[in-house]
Amino acid sequence: MGIADARAMHPSIEIVEEDPQADRQLLESLADWCNRYTPLVSIDGDDGLFLDITGCAHLFGGERALMKDLLARLRHQGFEARAGLASTPGAAWAAARFRSPVVIAPGTEAELLAPLPLTALRLDAGTIAGLKSVGLRTVAMVMEAPRAPIVRRFGPQVVLRLDQALGSVDEAISPRLPVPPLSVERRLAEPVERMEDIERLVLLLSQALKPHLEERGEGAERLELILFRVDGEVSRIATGSAVPLRESWRIAKLFHERLSALENRLDAGYGFDLARLAVVSAATLEDRQQNLSGDTAAHEEDAAFFADRVRARLGSAALTEPDLRQSHIPERATSVADAPMAKAIPAGMAERPLRLLRRSDPIEIIDGASLDFRWRRVDHSLHGKEGPERISPEWWRDAAAGTRDYYRIEDQDGRRYWIYREVPQAAGEAPQWHMQGLFA
Repeated sequence: MGIADARAMHPSIEIVEEDPQADRQLLESLADWCNRYTPLVSIDGDDGLFLDITGCAHLFGGERALMKDLLARLRHQGFEARAGLASTPGAAWAAARFRSPVVIAPGTEAELLAPLPLTALRLDAGTIAGLKSVGLRTVAMVMEAPRAPIVRRFGPQVVLRLDQALGSVDEAISPRLPVPPLSVERRLAEPVERMEDIERLVLLLSQALKPHLEERGEGAERLELILFRVDGEVSRIATGSAVPLRESWRIAKLFHERLSALENRLDAGYGFDLARLAVVSAATLEDRQQNLSGDTAAHEEDAAFFADRVRARLGSAALTEPDLRQSHIPERATSVADAPMAKAIPAGMAERPLRLLRRSDPIEIIDGASLDFRWRRVDHSLHGKEGPERISPEWWRDAAAGTRDYYRIEDQDGRRYWIYREVPQAAGEAPQWHMQGLFA
């Protein structure tokens, strides 16, 4: 009705402008929260959720206990919710809206649906109006009516919805989020808030995950820690590894770095009462013994694991490596790329400096005989040098570029540099010297 009519009937009524985007976000957050009951959660329209609890009900003491716990927790959060449980999504949808709370036994779907209005079949308003115009006002009337005339006049949707609700036609639920192939969880009698307790939970979960990974002959490449807060908020924390892993201490260390980076942004509220560790992606991992003593050197951090920890703490772009290009010009021969894991320096690249300047800096030669130079207003006395190494320009790219003579030099303090001079193109022209890079 109009606002004026509503206020005439209820002067104290509160008028709030509709915000469909916020409503959708709220429904999505509730879907995330319902993940504590089953990973198969789907959003239904603007106000509903489908939960496929097949194989999950026994964890909560049965179907009725699960539904009772779900409704009680939603009421505690301030939501008014209705629920129905049936062997088909269509029957559960109707039960939630017209018979809540109720559990429909398999095979009794027709008994539930028969007295209900046509809305219980999830039909659009136009189809419902058309069915009513020919005297079909309940689901029982549609069940008893001949199907062929209904299909000819109203299309196949009416019969399809009826068969889906009765179980004659299968109806699949598409989960909102991908279901991880492997996960372990722990429900807590008392919620935890401290970061130390969360890290201890991660270690326990990773220990429980290890035998399942061993049984599958796999190692985790990407993992996700899901923390369910008592007030309904859900936190998802993901980390990855360059190589498959299953050792619990390694997984715990990766999440230690990740949690340390998020400590100020992870709001525990009144605490987390459920923690789940899921393997988002996995790869084959074969067991191998590294030496005759049987010691697999589990406490030695290799370069790849070190890189994983750095990325977990500082982000995926924290480590980079040179990506080789088809060019002999130093500033064009490499580009910076994310480092998936530590790699050996290719043969022939060891003579290049570890750090190349983004743009070469001009330097001033103080003594041409000894190559003492001044760079960034600091004088350097030469202790030794190697070179020159002549690099010609790429004439097909830049015809005006000149030839360079490169030198590897070391100053009196043991610092090593890579400098070059531009070979003069005209007689009597003074050469220009530049700093290209620094060795380790």
